[in-house]
Amino acid sequence: MSQSKKRGVPEGLWVKCPGCSASVYKKEVEQRLNVCPKCEYHFYVSAHERIAQVLDDGTFEPMNEHLRSTDPLEFADRRKYSERLVGEQKRTGLTDAVVTGTGMIRARRVAFAVTDSAFIMGSMGSVVGERLTRLVEFATEQELPLIIISASGGGARMHEGILSLMQMAKVTAALARYDEACGLFVSVLTNPTMGGVAASFASLGDLVFAEPKALIGFAGPRTIKATIGIELPEGFQTSEFLLEHGYIDRIVPRKSLKTEIARAIDYCGK
Repeated sequence: MSQSKKRGVPEGLWVKCPGCSASVYKKEVEQRLNVCPKCEYHFYVSAHERIAQVLDDGTFEPMNEHLRSTDPLEFADRRKYSERLVGEQKRTGLTDAVVTGTGMIRARRVAFAVTDSAFIMGSMGSVVGERLTRLVEFATEQELPLIIISASGGGARMHEGILSLMQMAKVTAALARYDEACGLFVSVLTNPTMGGVAASFASLGDLVFAEPKALIGFAGPRTIKATIGIELPEGFQTSEFLLEHGYIDRIVPRKSLKTEIARAIDYCGK
């Protein structure tokens, strides 16, 4: 009599947590908004998942999706920048590294943006800067609270050179005008928020929230260590370290973010 084959565990049911190295049930992680049930590690989520988590169902209205990056410098490293853009758009389903628009957070209308590290590490090119600037200007005109969730590990996009660096100043100037108009800007920092994004708009919120254990800073820890040759403090550039040193206002777990933003809007009378 032939022995029956042992039934294996189907692939994709379990994932390894980068935080505690435990194997956790994927469906349970997803039900917890992609947060580890054992150590509360916050997994990567896409821009569209962020929209679904934070905004009320069916209220998001995208803006400026027609804006697309070009290749003004005809930049090439391992592949041409123009080809890289097409590849990233097909792979991620995004047109660029930021999604902007309007929506409702617990019935409060807001101007909303989220960057996605899956698209060239969420780096800020001309289109990212232009979309953010137009969103800030729209929020100023419509007197809307402004919410930007940052997940950008690439800083300014080197493929566009000085055109990318200019976006830091452009978005910052728009935020200055928004501030003069007494707007409320809530900046949410997630893992990672680095480079030119951290050095510009992500740090300028009237309220700066961060997810637990997010990497936040300008140059990464390995780059700093290699440059200055000394050991960095434990937990350097994490949300917890930055909260202790006054860089951010509050650490907010993902499950509480929607409620905390709505509460901030009400508290500030917006």
